[in-house]
Amino acid sequence: MMTHIAKSNLKHPQALFSTFRCQSTSAQYVASRARDPTFEKLMHKFKNFLKVIAVQDLILANPNKNPPSVSLDFLNRLSQKLHLNRGATSFLRKYPHIFQICYNPTKAQPFCKLTDMAIQISRQEAEAINASLPVVIDRLVRLLSMSASRSLPLRAIFKIWRELGLPDDFEDSVISSHSDLFRLSPGNEPNTHVLELVKEFSSNHFTAAVENWRVLECCREDCSVERTEIQFSFKHLYPPGMRLSQNFKAKVKEWQRIPYVGPYEDVGKTKNTKAGKVGLEKRAVATVHEFLSLTVEKMVEVEKISHFRKCFGIDLNIRDLFLDHPGIFYLSTKGKRHTVFLREAYERGCLIDPNPVYDTRRKLLDLVILGRHDLIACDSKLAGNAGTEEDSSQDDNTE
Repeated sequence: MMTHIAKSNLKHPQALFSTFRCQSTSAQYVASRARDPTFEKLMHKFKNFLKVIAVQDLILANPNKNPPSVSLDFLNRLSQKLHLNRGATSFLRKYPHIFQICYNPTKAQPFCKLTDMAIQISRQEAEAINASLPVVIDRLVRLLSMSASRSLPLRAIFKIWRELGLPDDFEDSVISSHSDLFRLSPGNEPNTHVLELVKEFSSNHFTAAVENWRVLECCREDCSVERTEIQFSFKHLYPPGMRLSQNFKAKVKEWQRIPYVGPYEDVGKTKNTKAGKVGLEKRAVATVHEFLSLTVEKMVEVEKISHFRKCFGIDLNIRDLFLDHPGIFYLSTKGKRHTVFLREAYERGCLIDPNPVYDTRRKLLDLVILGRHDLIACDSKLAGNAGTEEDSSQDDNTE
């Protein structure tokens, strides 16, 4: 199970522990993973969704304009950076539920603005974030508590502010407004800052998400894990059609029994032994498991997690860690980016336990999936779900 030890050859290449790490490149290891169609379909939808979010953020970054807008010329100049392969104009026209291209004779260049429905969803997301600020603050406190120094580079937080559900002005609305919890200090490099946790919390103050699962699992009559082993176990789910050999199952069972230090506990000095390395690897799994549990959508780009690796004391290749544990994580490479999901949090492509911020983002994703379909009927239906038939008639007239 360890990242550092060789895997014995198995009959089925889908079992990801089958290859010797020294005999395959990292790219080959990624390619050999067992694919999960549900997550792959979800990421296929997210490819363009992330591009839509990027353009939407550029439009909303112009609050002085009424309504907020951005010129097509500006977007076309950024099309390569935004990965708009056929140019900004072609991309915007794919999503008439979200973007409107406007031509004003008083302006030299056509410009783009959001539709009423897109603006409404954006406002709902902002309201959901503001309403959940206590939860967001708790997420940030927990994230800092997983660091050995109880501090993290501010630039790393900026990488995942959306994933944590932080408001876009979180430096003021969260950090400055809660000086009893947080403090910004100068970093080691010029023009950098470190976010520190001011308040002291005991190591047993927080309960990791996996520990909550263990309690619930232990109380179930049809518990899938032996109660004598549940203390250090993680929930495992595998891609459909992934055939597990007896050797693989034995390795997983053995790994489940291995003790480790939790993500909120101090590791202390670890012996440079095989058992010590296995324990550190299992703690790394627990830390990333908790990291994903703290995100709004229980998913994040691998590159973003890598910014926290040293702070969390993870001395392993993060991507290989996900591949080594396909029952806990799922790694997707759709959209030229590697994204990891917390497998147990999803069922049929949706969160099992959704939250208000996730729900509003799914509304925008639904509009992305619609593309150019149902321009009138869908606007009326979505506006009706929002509770205002008046907005629906406005959207119909706009489109």
